[in-house]
This record gives sequence, structure tokens and C-alpha cells, in this order.
Amino acid sequence: MQSGEMADNRAIVRSSRRLTIGLVLAGVLVAGCQPGQQGGERPPVADDLRTVNVYEIAQALGLKVTDITSTHFTLKNPANIVMIFTYSGGHVYVNATSIGEVGDVRVVDGSTRLPGSLIGRIRSAMQAYRETPVPTVPTASGRVVIDAGHGGKDPGAPAVNGYDEKTINLQVAQKLRSILNARGVYVVMTREGDTFVELEERADVANRMGADLFVSLHADTASDRSVRGYTLYVADAAPWSTVKMAEAIENAMGAAGLSSRGVRRANYKVLVRTQGPAVLIEMGFISNSREASLLTDGAFQNRLAQAIADGICACLK
Repeated sequence: MQSGEMADNRAIVRSSRRLTIGLVLAGVLVAGCQPGQQGGERPPVADDLRTVNVYEIAQALGLKVTDITSTHFTLKNPANIVMIFTYSGGHVYVNATSIGEVGDVRVVDGSTRLPGSLIGRIRSAMQAYRETPVPTVPTASGRVVIDAGHGGKDPGAPAVNGYDEKTINLQVAQKLRSILNARGVYVVMTREGDTFVELEERADVANRMGADLFVSLHADTASDRSVRGYTLYVADAAPWSTVKMAEAIENAMGAAGLSSRGVRRANYKVLVRTQGPAVLIEMGFISNSREASLLTDGAFQNRLAQAIADGICACLK
């Protein structure tokens, strides 16, 4: 082979190599521009790539995390319940309706990480909720005697669910005292525990301290078990100012969800003997199964005590 011919061959080889490399690079670039391997899937977006924990989801959606278990998270606000099941193939439920599978769940440094896209998916299925401002709690100053009716050897009326009236009266009285104390009212109880106190002594507690209001708590009973509702009593000779106090408490108690039987007059001994304003409250009928159940429920007792406290504070203003 001649030297000139060899030089031409080397040039052809170099050109061929450059062409091959160029085609390989072009193939890589073209492949990088093609859709994903699954045939037309969209490229991942930011929320698909971002992971969040359950508290970040709750904060973003105005929810509270109320339950965390090995299988699911529960988040709530007054209008929505969200459950996120974190096992493989687990679904997300918004108000008991599935919105599909959770997706990729990972545990990183002991923290369960969820797809960021859940936030938008859950939000679109939630019911609208706007938190209302917390109402101002009524406060007052004054001296109040709380009388938990019956006690000790005197059980009061029996409730249809097996409780004694004396126990119900004391439980509500203790809750009422705590609420009034927190609102600035000075409270004295006629009994602190399951003890018997004479009726005259109950009234005299109020008389000795010059109480601004005496409130006696009781639970009613009737042979007709369908009778229900709360009733307030003042003495026959009670002045109009005492009646207005009773009406203020009656109106406030409506917030507890029971029906009112009004303000009535009756010469109960504790009302007649008390020298200042005195009101006796029959909080409901424990001969009625529904009201007996409510009056022995701690959560309802709190609600009832709050309502009575609102009324008392209105009286003392």
C-alpha cells in the first residue's frame, strides 16, 4: 500500500469513529426527551417528590392529629374526619369516603413520611370549615353559696340508672365551684363530700357570710317517666330581683340542651330561711332515662355547670 493511500484510510477511520460517537450521544439525548418507561406517564411534579409527616398535613389543612397507631393516622376538625392508612395499599378516607390509595409511604429516621400530594387531594374532598371566634367567658365578683342537695344518710331520689341524687348534686356542685372560682367568684359549699347537713344549717351558711346568692342543686323525679326538663324555684315571698336572677340562670341553662319548665315559686325551707337571694335548681328528671343518663355523664355535667355559671355571673354583674 502506498503512503498516500494509507493516509486516506486513516482519515476515513477517524471520520467513522466520530460519526459513531455522535450517533450514540444523539441517541442518549433523544432517549432523555422521551416519555417515561411506562408509556406516556407524566414526569413527576413537586408534590409527588416532596414528602411530609402527618403533623405537616394537619397544619396545612387546619386539622388536629387525634390518633396515631401502627396502621393509621386520624386527623379532625369540627367538620371533617380524615383517616390515612399507612400499610401497603392503604387508602385515605375523608368523612368515611375513600379518595384512593395513600401512595408511597416511607419511614425515615423513625418518622413516617407521606406523599406531599396528599395535602391537595385531601383538601379537595374536605367540607368547608371556618373556625368561629371563641366567645368571651363571663366573669364576675361576688360571694356565692352552692348547696349540693341531700347527702350522707339522705340519698335523695333514686335515678333509673342506679345513681343516688345526692351523688349527682355533689358532682355538679364541685364542677360549678371550680368554674366560678376561675371566673373570680368567691364560693362556699354547704358540703364538700358525702355528708348530711341539716336544711337550716345550709341556709345559715349563706346568712353568716352575707352571700350575694344561694344556689341549691337538686335532681327531680316523677312517677311519669316521660316528664323531663329543668325547673328553678324561688320562695313565695321572694322579691322581683330574686325572680330576675332565677330567670337569668334559667336562660343560660338552655345552652346545656335540656328543656326549661320555667321559674316557679315554692316555700322550700332553704329558700325561706335564706335571708338573701336564693334559688333552687331541679336540674332534670332522673326518673327519665335520657335525663338520668345525661346527668350522670361527666361531660354533660361540665356543660351544665358551665351554663349555670354563665347565669350566676349574669346575676352578679
